[in-house]
Amino acid sequence: MTAPSPTAPGRPHRLDVLIAGGGLSVGVLLWALGLHGGPPLFGLPGPLTLLALTIMAAAELLRRTAPLTALALALPALVLDICTGTLVATVLMFTDVVYAAVLYGPPSAARRLPVHSALVTVLATVVTAAVWHSPQVVLVGIGIALITMAPAWTGVITRNHRDAAQTARLRAEQTALLAEMDRTQAVAGERARMARELHDLVANHLSAIAIHATAAQTIDDPPATRAALGVIRENSVQGLAEMRRLIGLLRDPEATAGEEPAATPTLDGLEALVEQARANGAASGLSFTLDDARRPAGPGEPKPPAPVGLAAYRIVQESLTNALKHAAPGEVLVRIADAPGGALTVTVRSPYADRPGPRAPGSGAGLVGMRERIALLGGEFEAGPAGGPDGRVWLVRAALPATGEEEQR
Repeated sequence: MTAPSPTAPGRPHRLDVLIAGGGLSVGVLLWALGLHGGPPLFGLPGPLTLLALTIMAAAELLRRTAPLTALALALPALVLDICTGTLVATVLMFTDVVYAAVLYGPPSAARRLPVHSALVTVLATVVTAAVWHSPQVVLVGIGIALITMAPAWTGVITRNHRDAAQTARLRAEQTALLAEMDRTQAVAGERARMARELHDLVANHLSAIAIHATAAQTIDDPPATRAALGVIRENSVQGLAEMRRLIGLLRDPEATAGEEPAATPTLDGLEALVEQARANGAASGLSFTLDDARRPAGPGEPKPPAPVGLAAYRIVQESLTNALKHAAPGEVLVRIADAPGGALTVTVRSPYADRPGPRAPGSGAGLVGMRERIALLGGEFEAGPAGGPDGRVWLVRAALPATGEEEQR
């Protein structure tokens, strides 16, 4: 059981007032009934026992707010009580003051008081034995130990338990706080990951729909309008299918385990991705070329980890989407190659100039998502205008490490 915490300095605790009042009342009753230790020593007046009792009761009022001051008052009161008849109530209150001094006092006092109480007990026993040659000296030593050592060491044990409980409580609070921070970070990370995946899944199709819808509205050519509507329908159907797969994975991953590879594409799907971009960008005067310069993996050689392959695929997908939105007529070159140390490089070049035809609005979320993907893998990413053989181009370049996110952890 832990002790109550101290109250404000200068104001006695309610329990201390009860202890002081009860001890004083019991002491006065014992003195009135003549139940005290014996006659006064050194010719001191007997009523001084009541003075010692009153001082000890006053010390009890300070047992929490000023424990060392209370002990300083209690020591002379105990000596006076012993010399004037010894009331049991006074002795019991002294033991409580010693206990409180160890429990509520500063750490230095809690370390010194038990040692000092042991020294006082030994010294008093030795002096008594030297003055009074009687076997009852042993009983005197035990009595002194009961009123000094016993409360002091009891206070040490109680204080250690209280400190251990406080430490455990603080550790539990810190653990709960860290767990809440981890949960918050995990939720934020999962929301960011879902936002990236959702953007990568539908941005390409929605961009093609927006471009061809604008073209259908502005071009007064029935065959071209029908072709644009066909592209719109194809992209809307594919976008809805990918959205359904993503929602199915979020709701019940086990129930859609057979569809998971379609929702997590690999580098083997780059050709189909570029082919789809060719169909969507034909009306805008864009051509798309894939240059896969990777060395074929030999027997037993490991393939790039799944996070690396997915990141490379998404970077190419987002770069093609941005080209459909903003690139000028010309060739869009996608190049993927091996790098020293087993790394992978992805480069996408697209014409960078004013575009006369319809354009889809952009929010910049694609570049943010690509940077986040590369940062999670510990790779390098750059995107921006650069010089090219045919003028200015928009260059997207990513260097992916040989190890994925799971292996780095």
